[in-house]
Amino acid sequence: MPARDPLSAITEAFTSLLFGRAETTRLPVRTSTGQAQAVYLPTAAPGLGDSGVIIGREVYSGKGYIYDPFQLYGQQLPAPHWLVLGESGNGKSALEKTYVLRQLRFRDRQIVVLDAQGEDGVGEWNLIAQELGITPIRLDPMAALDDNVRLNPLDPAITTTGQLALLRTIIEVALGRPLDERSGFALKVAHAAVNRTTTGRQPVLTDIVERLRHPHSESADAMNVDVEDVRAWGLDVALVLDRLVDGDLRGMFDGPTTVGIDLDAPLIVFDLSHIDRNSIAMPILMAIVGVWLEHTWIRPDRKKRIFLVEEAWHIINSPSVAQLFQRLLKFGRRLGLSFVAVVHHLSDVVDGAAAKEAAAILKMASTRTVYAQKSDEARATGQVLGLPRWAVEIIPTLTPGMAVWDVNGNVQVVKHLVTEAERPLVFTDRAMTESAPLPAHEAEAPPGRRALEAAGDPEDPFDAETEARVMSFEKRQGVL
Repeated sequence: MPARDPLSAITEAFTSLLFGRAETTRLPVRTSTGQAQAVYLPTAAPGLGDSGVIIGREVYSGKGYIYDPFQLYGQQLPAPHWLVLGESGNGKSALEKTYVLRQLRFRDRQIVVLDAQGEDGVGEWNLIAQELGITPIRLDPMAALDDNVRLNPLDPAITTTGQLALLRTIIEVALGRPLDERSGFALKVAHAAVNRTTTGRQPVLTDIVERLRHPHSESADAMNVDVEDVRAWGLDVALVLDRLVDGDLRGMFDGPTTVGIDLDAPLIVFDLSHIDRNSIAMPILMAIVGVWLEHTWIRPDRKKRIFLVEEAWHIINSPSVAQLFQRLLKFGRRLGLSFVAVVHHLSDVVDGAAAKEAAAILKMASTRTVYAQKSDEARATGQVLGLPRWAVEIIPTLTPGMAVWDVNGNVQVVKHLVTEAERPLVFTDRAMTESAPLPAHEAEAPPGRRALEAAGDPEDPFDAETEARVMSFEKRQGVL
């Protein structure tokens, strides 16, 4: 045994005298990461509570993820409005439909859906409507010629101010520019004259067109101008409205509102699937439906209402329509209205002509759900919505059914779950996934089953590869 250094011996003796005998060095213990992870307690962000409708499971904790804007409104959620983003085929439609079905379990809920997608010649909400015994309100220019559904922009249920604002919006959307002062004056006096002289029936758009073509002399006298001047100022307005009366949009808005539309039903579906989504007709339709609902559907009766709009870029990307809906959102919040806007890409709305109005609407959406997007789009989305970096990096890797949820800053990765009873109703890609004829042993399977099997099990909490990427990102960002 080698001789000890005298100085070391003295130091050790002095240390032992003051602090007691020195602890001996222990041999290292070899273990696996699976065993050692018990040393570090798992952590996860807090959930949103246990009151509301279940959406699915949080990826990190495995807890049920429950969301309800009416229950959270107040301290946790400053506004009940919700924005859903993501490319096609990642589960937006399934989320919307299961959310509506689960909300309808509450007796004080009422929901309106603007169904702009189509499948098998009808809107994709048709199956749900049939299951609930509800007839969709199908707006179709060709069917309307056979005395089908009409919505009257001049319905007496809408205030005079609301009627005039709606007429201006229709014209501005069609023209692609704001009305000038002279055209606005011609429209105002024509509208006032129609309301003053029409008795015994609802005023209709034909009356407005006729009055624009043949203004009364008192309309000109009020401004000390010639009648011919007023007629010239209203010419462009008359041509636009004539399109709703005798053009490609005729039959839907040029008569009294159809009797029998049940505005007290728990679910109201406006089927817009027969309208060309890329035409000017779609934003005009959404403006008319939105204002008509504002004045006929939203009432101070303590019901909680949800207004779900697919292809919402038709609203947010048009300055005039966006302004109408912006007012609706502010007004509806006081009366228990949750607006749900579904779009594919945020660039569809923030880079458009209505960037200012879009920013205001996005600001009112305190809940944002983002499904898979390409990396560039995910970065742009994250920048606009203020998402944390780890969430932006995860978005391109998400598998169908998984989404990043941001509820007023509470950011989670959530796997949406679909029940057996909901499966046949919520999947709308049968044309792409099913082939005919079906083999006999598969013919007994519920509708949509084969589409689900092709997409994977929707009740699997999360995809293993995605989970690994998510956990890796979280650890690198210091979340875990």
